[in-house]
Amino acid sequence: MKDLDMPPGAISVLDRGFIALMDHMGDDTTIVNAARVSFGKRVEKMSERDERLIRYLLKNRHTSPFEHVQFQFHVKCPLFVRSQWHRHRTWSYNEISSRYTEVKEEFYVPTMFRRQSPSNKQASVEEPADEVCFNVYRNEKTGTEEAYIESCKLAVKQYRELLKAGVARELARAVLPQAMYTQFYATVDLHNLLHFVELRIHPHAQWEIQQYARAILKLIKPIVPVTVKIWSEIKGVEVK
Repeated sequence: MKDLDMPPGAISVLDRGFIALMDHMGDDTTIVNAARVSFGKRVEKMSERDERLIRYLLKNRHTSPFEHVQFQFHVKCPLFVRSQWHRHRTWSYNEISSRYTEVKEEFYVPTMFRRQSPSNKQASVEEPADEVCFNVYRNEKTGTEEAYIESCKLAVKQYRELLKAGVARELARAVLPQAMYTQFYATVDLHNLLHFVELRIHPHAQWEIQQYARAILKLIKPIVPVTVKIWSEIKGVEVK
């Protein structure tokens, strides 16, 4: 039995995170055949006519044929990204448990500490916050990044001390910051996956989860290239 290391073929996301496609069922022909079963027809490979059908289905929101294609991902992300992700209740999730395992000292450190948006209470703007802030642990002013990292390390240190004192893992974990990394498996059908990506690559979505959404498109493109191509054209999304 192995630990949850980064799987082969995974895409690195953020500083320590990743996402990997672990399994899938179906491809572009699955969508076409699901749509044409009403007429008692089936194809073995895609044609231009089939591509036009997928475009028609996407443009007119005939979504059920896309639900016959499914993907399973292995995700490693900060807890706050996990919380946003799990709001999408059409996915199935199984997460590593900090009741059963001791948490590793892995937490997310942004490359830039973005400033709060003055007009949007839930968003940031692409400009750095002040370089200096008040470090409550030292009772003095220190660098913003330094204070952030120190607070995370101190929380992890206190977590370890609680465990040494015999406190149950399920309680000791309560002191850990939202920056800590977690891992989970997530399974979803193609229709709901594309809906997730559309919402989470939007400029109003948090930058960190946008990076996972874009990585998803890269992972599924080889499986459903026609669907991703047409969907990206309709939505005006660039898939690299």
